[in-house]
Amino acid sequence: MENSEKIDWPRIDEIIEKYNGNREALLMIMQDISDIYNYVPPEVIPPLVEKLGVRKSLVYSVATFYKTISLEPRGKYIVNVCTGTACHVRGADKIMDALEDHLHIEEGETTDDLLFTLEGVRCIGCCASGPVITVNKETHGGLDRATAVKAIDGYNQNVS
Repeated sequence: MENSEKIDWPRIDEIIEKYNGNREALLMIMQDISDIYNYVPPEVIPPLVEKLGVRKSLVYSVATFYKTISLEPRGKYIVNVCTGTACHVRGADKIMDALEDHLHIEEGETTDDLLFTLEGVRCIGCCASGPVITVNKETHGGLDRATAVKAIDGYNQNVS
């Protein structure tokens, strides 16, 4: 996204207009932009500031407070490893270690090919199925190291 030509400006304007340029909708606007690019490209921040009449610091505060918003490019597939109590006692740390080794990244990082971003989350809400990961909106439970890696490899094969 280094190049502004890759930003779909009419679509960005459409998102802002959808919320009537309401500054109270900043989070929703940023989420909608993130749904397109998997992050909020830095080029988009000045128009948000101007069109919503908010401070740049507010945009950065929202982006850094909410885990679903990122100002850095993220992978096509966001892999969330549940680290909540039920998953932790069932080996979530081993799942995280296996995925870090397999993807050659640490928690919070994105693969160089922008395919995967690996994140730890406090609870996914599937405690009885732990350890659990989600890949985008798909949930995979009852995992061990091998099945977690196999689940990720399934997404690797879906790349066109």
